[in-house]
Amino acid sequence: MSKHLRNQLLRLLLEQQSPYISGEEISKQLGCSRAAIWKHVQELRNQGYEIEARSRNGYRLISKPDRIAPEEINFYLQTEVLGKEIRYYPAITSTQESAHQWALAGAKEGSLVIADQQTTGRGRLGTSWVSPAGTGIWMSLILRPNALLKFASHFTLLAAVSVFEAIQSLSSYPIHIKWPNDLLINKKKVCGILTELKGEQDRVDYMVIGIGLNVKQNDQLPSHATSLEEAAGKQYIRAQVIAQILQRIELCYMEYVKEGFAPIRKRWEAGAQSFFGREVQAKTWNGVIKGIAEGLNDDGALIIRSEGEKRIIYSADIQMT
Repeated sequence: MSKHLRNQLLRLLLEQQSPYISGEEISKQLGCSRAAIWKHVQELRNQGYEIEARSRNGYRLISKPDRIAPEEINFYLQTEVLGKEIRYYPAITSTQESAHQWALAGAKEGSLVIADQQTTGRGRLGTSWVSPAGTGIWMSLILRPNALLKFASHFTLLAAVSVFEAIQSLSSYPIHIKWPNDLLINKKKVCGILTELKGEQDRVDYMVIGIGLNVKQNDQLPSHATSLEEAAGKQYIRAQVIAQILQRIELCYMEYVKEGFAPIRKRWEAGAQSFFGREVQAKTWNGVIKGIAEGLNDDGALIIRSEGEKRIIYSADIQMT
C-alpha cells in the first residue's frame, strides 16, 4: 500500500496543471493524511525527484531523474494491452530469461520485463549485449499471437519496424534498418532485437521479443555501436521512449492481425532503403554467401542475388561491405 500511495502521489505531481497542488487536494485524492504525504515526498526526493514544498501553496515537481520504473512508464503509456503489467528490476541477469519464466507461469499478453541493468544480456546468434546501468532500454515483451510457427519471423521484422518508427517520432535524426532487426545510425548499431518463442505442434504458444536500445552516451559501447544521445546530440527520457515503442508495437501488431504481413513488409523495406542494393556478406551455418541485398520474400527472409542467382537467407549474421 505504501508503494502504491507513493506512485499515486508521483502521478499527481507529474500530471499537475497548475504550478502547485495543495496538500489538501492530495490528501483528498489519495485518501491519506498530510503526514503520510510528507513521508512519501521525502521518499521520492531520496529517489532523485526534486520536489518543492511551499507553505499555503502545496507541492510541485521541479525535476525528475531518468527512471524506468513502472510509474514513470505509465505516465506516458497510451496502449490498450502492452505494458499494462510490468516487472521492473534495478539489475538482472537477463530480461529475456525472466520473461520466459513469467510466460511459462502464465503471464498475460503484453506483459513486460524491464531492467536498468543486465549483467549477462544477450543478442542474436549467441552474442552478448552490453547493458550498463542507467544508459539504455533493456526489456523483453511477452506476446501470445494466434500464429503458425512458420510465420514467427514476421514478428521480428514487426518489432524492428515499430522501434524504427518510435525513434523517428521522437527525433528527425536519420536511422536505418539492417536485416533482420538491427537499427543503425551513421552505420553504427544503436538497437538490437532478439525474438524467441515456445511452440506447440505447429503453432506459437508464446513469444518473447527482447529489445536492447542504447540511449545514453557511455564509454562501454564497442566501436561499432552508438547511442541515441551521442548521435542526435539531445537528451531522451527513457520512460517516454519505452512507452512510444510499446505503442508502435501495439499498432503494428493490430495491423498485422487485420491485414497480414504485407503492410509490415512494405514499411520495413522503406526503412531499409540504404541497405538494399548494397553488397553484403551473409555468414550462415552452412558458410558465407556474398551478393547484393535485393529485398524480402513473403516469409520475411532476405533475398540476396549472388553470382546471378537469388539466394534466400533465413538466418545469418549480415555484414555490409
